[in-house]
Amino acid sequence: MVEAAARKDAPENTLAGKVAIVTGGGRDIGRACAMRLAASGASVAINYHSSAAGADSAVDEITAAGGQALAMQGDMTSAQDTSALVDASRAKLGDKIDILVHVTGGLVARKTIAEMDIEHWHKVMNLNATSFVHMIKAVLPHMSSGGSIVGLASQAGRDGGGPGSLAYAASKGAVMTMTRGLAKELGPEIRVNSVCPGMIDTDFHNTFSKPEVRAHVANITPLKREGSSEDVANLVTYLASDEAAFITGANIDINGGLLFS
Repeated sequence: MVEAAARKDAPENTLAGKVAIVTGGGRDIGRACAMRLAASGASVAINYHSSAAGADSAVDEITAAGGQALAMQGDMTSAQDTSALVDASRAKLGDKIDILVHVTGGLVARKTIAEMDIEHWHKVMNLNATSFVHMIKAVLPHMSSGGSIVGLASQAGRDGGGPGSLAYAASKGAVMTMTRGLAKELGPEIRVNSVCPGMIDTDFHNTFSKPEVRAHVANITPLKREGSSEDVANLVTYLASDEAAFITGANIDINGGLLFS
């Protein structure tokens, strides 16, 4: 009975033989995605910008479990760094890329339209939207039929975000629109989807959201809690797998029922 329960709880090897790249994979949602993809059998190249400890420990855990992984620092707003990440993945994990999970992004700072300068606008747009373009252009020459791209949008892309997050919300809206356009452009060979997380328990909200706001949002959410990075990683892994073979161009909400779209 114990062995049967263990088999039921363990992820199936739905991604066996696949090679995945996860950007922003050193912490929170990105790290959880890397671990979940690896648990499903994928070899994983993990990009990080400043979270070296999280990325390196993820590689250690994956390899200790018998998987393959690498971690590489890089700025995904740089075409040179995105190309270097792809080259490193191909050199160590195999000369192909089956899955791209692009988690790179951030709010940077809360600034209203009156407070922000154009440099802030460009920084946020580059971090969230232009980095997605750089990564897609880097992986496409090495992604064959059956490939899957999963972007990280946001509930903010639907509702405009909270105070001072205009640039962030606009950039995530751009990710959502690119997802739809790319699905048409790259299909039928490659599927493109994005996820739109609501309130997830991450350093993002530790930094930018007040505790009382987080508690209020959790209380008015039908599931009465914040989401976890693992909740998002489970959805991302499903979208990356062949089990989601008829899903493309979708921006899927994951917010505990707080917002319906």
